[in-house]
Amino acid sequence: MDNLFTTLDNLNEEIISIRRHLHKHPELSFEEVETPKYIAEFHEQLGHEVKTGVGGNGVLAYLKGDYEGPTVALRADFDALPIHEETNLEFQSVNDGVMHACGHDGHTATLLGVAKALNKHKDELHGTVVFIHQHAEELPPGGAKPMIEDGALEGVDVIFGTHLQAQMPLYEINYRTDELQASSDSFEVTIFGKGGHGAMPQDTKDSILIASQLVDNFQQIVSRRVNPLQSAVLSVCSFEAIGPYNVIANTAKIKGTVRTLNEETRELMEQEMQRVIEGTCHLSGADFEFKYDRGYPVLINHKEETEFVMEVAETVPEVQEIKETEPIMGGEDYSYYLQEVKGTYFFTGAQPEGTKNPYPHHHPKFDIDEKSLVIAAKILAKSTMEYMSKNK
Repeated sequence: MDNLFTTLDNLNEEIISIRRHLHKHPELSFEEVETPKYIAEFHEQLGHEVKTGVGGNGVLAYLKGDYEGPTVALRADFDALPIHEETNLEFQSVNDGVMHACGHDGHTATLLGVAKALNKHKDELHGTVVFIHQHAEELPPGGAKPMIEDGALEGVDVIFGTHLQAQMPLYEINYRTDELQASSDSFEVTIFGKGGHGAMPQDTKDSILIASQLVDNFQQIVSRRVNPLQSAVLSVCSFEAIGPYNVIANTAKIKGTVRTLNEETRELMEQEMQRVIEGTCHLSGADFEFKYDRGYPVLINHKEETEFVMEVAETVPEVQEIKETEPIMGGEDYSYYLQEVKGTYFFTGAQPEGTKNPYPHHHPKFDIDEKSLVIAAKILAKSTMEYMSKNK
């Protein structure tokens, strides 16, 4: 395995170069065209079997080792966000209003580096590697589910993946053996009141007041209906009731998100929201429309596979600390893969060295420390080879 690490060290500059190219040319979810072409061409040059247009814009590449054995999948996402970049990097986005502000450029560069390294060691591989390059993680319904439906996991025995974390110290790895990330649902409530003159509220059914009461009443769901030992978030993030200063709006609309860490609480949240909306509107004689869209499910790691990958991480020279983390309430459609096959998803620290307060993900000045790429690559590559060796 020392030879594998040396191979990746020798590829480090190329991995960084790939990341910078992808960062400079980001593409939005479901609009990826050039990125999947770039990925496919990279694998074709290595002689890998390649499938494009998987589940939409996804790419699958296959590396068959010289020996029979299990099939290991490695996944990286490659879509960007609708953000105007303000980093002033030499390789800043040339696509105005589009930015790699969540590290997906780094994920893809890492996986391509792993692909090239494992290709150089194919005579040691006891099995097949499936490189899953996924589109559209950032925008539900996401790219994972359609890629799975299009055969991304056919014959796969295990899957590994990582997310670069800019607010987590470089050289640190975080993991969790069960629920790592929350389900991610969205909702929209439209209140149909009765508009009228602002000076004559007695003749109206004030949709703004009713919607405001709803925002307040929603907060009682988490505090009074959800078990205090369970986690749930209900955030109203948009409130619309546009009109003149002297007109009480006929309608008001609120939008937001719900996050939970298990299906029971997820069901409860939707049911209680329906009940609260009905009760609030009934008291005021208003009508309503309630839309609740289920997004990504809870991301639940598998214990044995997680512990295995962390044992591998301990052997990577650059890794200084490995911690079990608390769950986070952000969503991730990698969860769909883990519903189908065993595997794990972990966090790789990527906080720029010398930065005490790094910009968060999805910020226009977001950046990562590129030394994190080879660390992630070593963990993924060695985990692949070790898993094959142990299960050949």
